[in-house]
Amino acid sequence: MGFKMGIVGLPNVGKSTLFNALTRTAAAQAANFPFCTIEPNIGEVGVPDARLDRLAVIAQSKQIIPTRMTFVDIAGLVKGASKGEGLGNQFLANIREVDAIAHVLRCFEDGDVTHVEGRVDPVADAETIETELMLADIESIEKRLQGLVRKVKGGDKEAIQQERLLKEAMAVLEDGRPARVIDVNDEDAKAWKMLQLLTTKPVLFVCNVGEAEAGNGNEYSAKVASMALEQGNSHVIISAQIEEEISQLEDGEAAMFLDEMGLQEAGLDRLIRAGYELLHLETYFTVGPKEARAWTIRKGTLAPQAAGVIHGDFEKGFIRAETITYDDYIANNGEQGAKETGKMRAEGKGYQVKDGDVLHFLFNT
Repeated sequence: MGFKMGIVGLPNVGKSTLFNALTRTAAAQAANFPFCTIEPNIGEVGVPDARLDRLAVIAQSKQIIPTRMTFVDIAGLVKGASKGEGLGNQFLANIREVDAIAHVLRCFEDGDVTHVEGRVDPVADAETIETELMLADIESIEKRLQGLVRKVKGGDKEAIQQERLLKEAMAVLEDGRPARVIDVNDEDAKAWKMLQLLTTKPVLFVCNVGEAEAGNGNEYSAKVASMALEQGNSHVIISAQIEEEISQLEDGEAAMFLDEMGLQEAGLDRLIRAGYELLHLETYFTVGPKEARAWTIRKGTLAPQAAGVIHGDFEKGFIRAETITYDDYIANNGEQGAKETGKMRAEGKGYQVKDGDVLHFLFNT
């Protein structure tokens, strides 16, 4: 599995410019007016991972297949979206479909690019969108609670559980906090997810700064960093302008350009890494002469379920996973060397796959 990240923000903060750069396409129309992104644009990118390239060299793999990350560029939001203002209803519906939210905040001064509120204040921008999402959740909860009354009176266990969770969420939202602050136990996890509340989505703040500030940020991004820390969220600093320029260059030229700008890596790499941490994701590999391939799973995934990411039959008929850590694979120059030094292990159904594991699954058909 990869994961789907929605790129959101007020109009004219650099959302579509960033989307175009990250997906190396011009599919999203980046223009200096609100709602230039009418339909959510979707783009997939390969997740950069230097480990995959090294594994492919050792195994002499004919093909390298990275895992994928999906970006969804969602139409700009304004105050009143929860009541249908602007493209509000469409915006809120699109957010329900993503795994996490990359909230792009304008952290740059530019008199040629108008701000919908007439000022540069990324913290206030973040609060605007968070407020609209909370208001939308409150309205959704009120409607759902009304619809559950008859089932709850009839003793329906599922309805009773839903009512309890909805009331917990409502109490938090009415206190001015997003539903993601609630600590949900394992028994309620599935039902909680089914509620599809907007403010349960993990949030990553993306500070869009000017070219000269891409390395260390500025006073605006510093304020966002403080806000993120206070909320328990994370942030990354990116210059959408730089990312757009990089997207037009070949790999070698891009590396030279980054070096000239004093940057160690592209913003895409930082954004994906932050996204993985946000969603508690990790990568395992399958390697052979035909292909070297990366697969994304959630941390703590057991071997049969990890096998199921490749194909459902692998999970159903799982026998064992022949496992080599990435470091052992490299140190022993591949699978055969790892076998000879006793570094290949046979792991069963209870094994939690680790980040970087090189796996070969045995299963019954």
